Amino acid sequence: MEKQRLTEYAVQVEKEEFKKRQRKAKFKQLLTISSPILVLMLWELLSRTALIDPRFFPPPTKILATLYQMGLSGEIFTHIEISLLRIFAGFLLGVIPAIIVGLLMGMYSPIRHFFSPLVMAFMPIPTLAMLPIILIIFGIGEFSKMVTIAISVFFPVVINTAAGVINIDNIYIDVAKNYGANAKDFFFKIALPGSLPVMLEGIQMGQAIALLTIVAAEMIGANSGIGYVIWMNYKAFLLPQMYVGLVLISFFGYLFSLIIRGLQSKLIPWK
Repeated sequence: MEKQRLTEYAVQVEKEEFKKRQRKAKFKQLLTISSPILVLMLWELLSRTALIDPRFFPPPTKILATLYQMGLSGEIFTHIEISLLRIFAGFLLGVIPAIIVGLLMGMYSPIRHFFSPLVMAFMPIPTLAMLPIILIIFGIGEFSKMVTIAISVFFPVVINTAAGVINIDNIYIDVAKNYGANAKDFFFKIALPGSLPVMLEGIQMGQAIALLTIVAAEMIGANSGIGYVIWMNYKAFLLPQMYVGLVLISFFGYLFSLIIRGLQSKLIPWK
C-alpha cells in the first residue's frame, strides 16, 4: 500500500513538473512573438502621430499595403526570384568547398598549416572590397555575384568546420585507430559527424552574411534583385518601396535561420 502511494506521488510530481515545463515553454514563445509585435505597434503609433517623421519612417501598415500592391503587379516576385537564385547558388558554391577544406584542415596538420595563413590573410578583407577584382576575373554577369556570395560564406564555414574537427573528443579518435579505421572511414564517420555542431553554426553565420552580401552587391552592380529595389527606391525617395525590400530581406533571413535550426535538430538531435 505504501509502495502504491509512493508511486502515485511520484507520478503526480512528474505531471506537475511537465506542466511547469509546458508553461515555461509557452511563456518563452509568447516573449518571442510579443517583441516584434510591440516594436511594430510602437512604430505605427509614433509614425501616425508624427512623433517620428512619417516621410522617413512610414507606418508598417503603409509598408504592408505597398508590398501588397507590388505583389499584385508581379514586379517584386521577379526581384525575389533573382535574388534567391543568386543566394542559393553562391551559398552552395561557397559552403561545399569550405566544408571539404575545413574537414581536411582539421584532420591533417600539414594541410591546416598550409591553408591557415591564407585563410587568416584573406578573411579580414571585406568581400565587397574584392568586388572590382571579381568583376575583372568573372565579368559583370550573374556568376560574379554568385562568386561574391561564395567568398563571403566560405571563411566562416571553413573556420568553424576545422575547429569542429579539432575539438572532437580524443576518445573517438583513439577508438577509430584501434579498430583500424582508414582515412575514408575517419572522414565520414568521425570528422564529419563530430564537426557538425560547430559546422552548422558556421553555416548559420554564413547564410546571414550571404544576405548582407547580396544586398550590397545588387546595390552596386545590378539592375535586378532585392538590393536593387532598396537602392533605386531610396534614390527616388520612394521610401515605402525601399522598406518593402528591407522587410523581404528580414523575412528571408529569419526563414533561412529557422530552416537551418530545423536541420540542426534533425542532424544533431543530441544538441
